[in-house]
Amino acid sequence: MKIEAADFKNFIVVGDRVLVKPKPGNDRTESGLYLPPTVKEKESVRSGYVIKTGPGYPVPNPTEIDEPWKKSNEDKQYFPLQAREGDLAVYLQSSSFEIEFKNEKYVIIPHNAILLLVRDEGLFE
Repeated sequence: MKIEAADFKNFIVVGDRVLVKPKPGNDRTESGLYLPPTVKEKESVRSGYVIKTGPGYPVPNPTEIDEPWKKSNEDKQYFPLQAREGDLAVYLQSSSFEIEFKNEKYVIIPHNAILLLVRDEGLFE
């Protein structure tokens, strides 16, 4: 099943969260023995592809108490995240929250749970 960007157009990822499509784990050992699902669930580090990211970490607006006549700036400002759509992310599974969309499993993780990003510009071409 191919992931289309239109499938996620109504998803709004909040704050410093990242939506990730986990890579399927190995179901066999190197010697060929099958691993039960409980072994895969206990893995502490997983990897997957970044599907969508939130706007980033909120940055407070400076207060303008000394100039009350000025119009207040209510625009929200964010410090952007390093993760981009299409990156391969290695993340801590203990911080992830699993969801299901169109019979596919995805995880939502905070940006600080990402240990490593691999960016390959030609990955999805």
